[in-house]
Amino acid sequence: MNDAVPEQSVGGGADTAKLVAAILLVLGGIAAYYVLRAQADWVRWLSVVAGVVLAAAVFAASATGRAFWQFVLDSRAELRKVVWPTRQETGMTTLAVFAFVIVAGLFFWVLDLFLSWATRLLTGQGG
Repeated sequence: MNDAVPEQSVGGGADTAKLVAAILLVLGGIAAYYVLRAQADWVRWLSVVAGVVLAAAVFAASATGRAFWQFVLDSRAELRKVVWPTRQETGMTTLAVFAFVIVAGLFFWVLDLFLSWATRLLTGQGG
């Protein structure tokens, strides 16, 4: 319960340079889309896709990218541990929620009627 979370340090200057390069590649792909205005649409979109793909490759080579990939793998492992409810359990839970919403709605409706009646009685306003 009180497991210490290990401190994760990101790489130094080289890692920061990789992250900046990845951002610049994405921005370069977007800029190329607008610079290549006279080209066919598929060429313009290809420049954006190429920028994103190259940026993803550079990001994956960084320490942050590797940590992100490890997070994805750990998340998938945790997702496999989840016990999903059966169709019957889901249906019963849904019915219980609807029933509670109806009961709460009726309660607040009656409470509103009572408070409205009490306000009219105390202030002498209304019908």
